[in-house]
Amino acid sequence: MIPFLFILCFLITILLTPVIKSFALKIGAIDHPAERKVHKKQTPLLGGLAIYISFMIGVIILMPDRSYTIPIICGAAIVTLTGLIDDIFTLSVKWKLFGQSIAAVVVIIGGVDIEFIALPFDRTLEFGLFGIPLTFLWIIAITNAINLIDGLDGLAAGVSSIVLTTISIIAAMEGNIVIFALAVLLLASTSSFLFYNFHPAKIFMGDTGSLFLGFMIAVISILGFKSITFFTLIVPIIILGVPISDSVFAIIRRLVNKKPLAAPDNAHLHHCILNLGFSHRATVVLIYGLSAFFAICAVLLAKSTLLGGIIITVIFILTLELVVEMVGLVHRRYRPMLNFIQRLISLKNSQYSIF
Repeated sequence: MIPFLFILCFLITILLTPVIKSFALKIGAIDHPAERKVHKKQTPLLGGLAIYISFMIGVIILMPDRSYTIPIICGAAIVTLTGLIDDIFTLSVKWKLFGQSIAAVVVIIGGVDIEFIALPFDRTLEFGLFGIPLTFLWIIAITNAINLIDGLDGLAAGVSSIVLTTISIIAAMEGNIVIFALAVLLLASTSSFLFYNFHPAKIFMGDTGSLFLGFMIAVISILGFKSITFFTLIVPIIILGVPISDSVFAIIRRLVNKKPLAAPDNAHLHHCILNLGFSHRATVVLIYGLSAFFAICAVLLAKSTLLGGIIITVIFILTLELVVEMVGLVHRRYRPMLNFIQRLISLKNSQYSIF
């Protein structure tokens, strides 16, 4: 059943996207070039509507778990409607956040929440009521993280596809059929959109798509790691390493520069890589590669021992810090790790020169 629905969702997105494109052009839902934007021509929005519709058709046919499915369908409809209104009329940040919050509350009421963490040495950390605000913050954070990386053709759709592939693999390894089904159907709907969205994009997913994808990835990751262990707590964070790090360093950057947290800028990960001289396509592919590396770390971490988990986590943190410094994600002068490596190399060369 799942392979059939994968193909169905894949084909529905491909067939529906040109229809959505015509509809967007007709109602004037168009993204115009601007100083802060990379694209140089007017491009229709609302492409995420095709992703949403194809995924929902697959989920309604399959109905993998009715207790979770109905709240997820309702929450996804609310957040997609929020993005749709924003693409057509442009909403303020507070109204976008309001729509996301309502969607998050709906799924939490439906039973989607983080309950406890199984710590090493047979210890358990129960969240109790604190699990509700933690779940709420996770959904809002990931929804906006995916929204923030939607700055280049095919970037959000491609990174989301890598994330969903990783969740599908881990769900299959754990024998979690519900999560596997949800992730695979969303993967089919998202990856097929790349036929129209990869550079040069014929249509953008808009906030309709990026908010929906972020919301669904957040919810699926919570369900997939509902009773999480100490290191599998880090798994979804590593899987979403690219969008999360971009969002976190955007906040740090704005605090350092004393700017409002909601203020837009040209210093996101994709902007920084473009500024290094890479082409549009090369930048997207490089971020795909970074996301794939984090995905591999996450899969290994999901099945690792305590020692292996520590090693993988340290590798992830060091790699992330190195990338941040190399591309100047915080500031061009922020280079503590690179400066340390440079001093070590200089010290080693000076020792050789003595002999």
